[in-house]
Amino acid sequence: MTDINKESISVLNDLIETSIDGEKGFHTSAEDVKNPEIKAYFLSRSAECATAVRELQAEVRALGGDPQTSSSATGGIHRLWVELKSAVTGKSDEAVLNEVERGEDHALKAYKDAQQKAVEKNLPVSVTSLIQRQLAGTQANHDKVKALRDSVRRVS
Repeated sequence: MTDINKESISVLNDLIETSIDGEKGFHTSAEDVKNPEIKAYFLSRSAECATAVRELQAEVRALGGDPQTSSSATGGIHRLWVELKSAVTGKSDEAVLNEVERGEDHALKAYKDAQQKAVEKNLPVSVTSLIQRQLAGTQANHDKVKALRDSVRRVS
């Protein structure tokens, strides 16, 4: 296996962990939020993260690697923190949205870092285009979660 493939696989496996974290985080948050529109959005986003995971795993396999299949330790810790904080704050929609936005901040940083590595290491076009496309989706989700949180704050 070439060094460029090894580097690509490493970058993509990091994004797989991040996307699994997102899938689980959105699903957990959907269980905690009361607003049915926000709940539906979170469930939809969880499914989109699962699709992103499958795309990333397929690319890792195409490069000759073994794709990551589990979430990161920090993702699990973040979900526990969300659950604890939600329990303490009565699981208000605003509290849940605050934590989801924090998770999306992490995802956005991970994708931006991956994009930068892909450019610096001159990774294959298939890898850089996948990262770019998923980064655009992550940015859109981050912005949507922030807008939802801001709208819930205005109503509170």
